[in-house]
Formats: sequence, C-alpha cells, structure tokens
Amino acid sequence: MKADIHPKYVDCAVTCACGNKFTTRSVKSEIRTDICASCHPFFTGAAKFVDTAGRVDKFRKRYGQKEGAKA
Repeated sequence: MKADIHPKYVDCAVTCACGNKFTTRSVKSEIRTDICASCHPFFTGAAKFVDTAGRVDKFRKRYGQKEGAKA
C-alpha cells in the first residue's frame, strides 16, 4: 500500500437531534444526525412523524378535487 494516502481514522462524537450522544470511529471528528436508533420509530415502536412538508396536501391541491366540487 502507498503511504500517506488514506484519511485519518479518529474517534468521532455523534450527536442526535433528540439529545442522544455516543462515540464511534470515523474520518470525521463530529457527526450530527436527525434520527438515531434510540428515537427512530422502527426501533422504539412509537409512531413519530417526520416532517414531510405537506406532501399529501400538495398532491390534493395539484391533482385532487377542489373542496367545494361535487363528486
């Protein structure tokens, strides 16, 4: 292998938006995430909705019927 071509592999502090913090190793020294294993609905079993920017409302507005229209 060639010397000095690989990035440094250092300890990394990972911080989640929920406040959970843990340490791992990475080429970055700090990582910030929105969802981690302690707050993700798949692992917790709790129903938590992530902001989808009103996609259903946008779809209904663009393709659906108007509110006053007859069926």
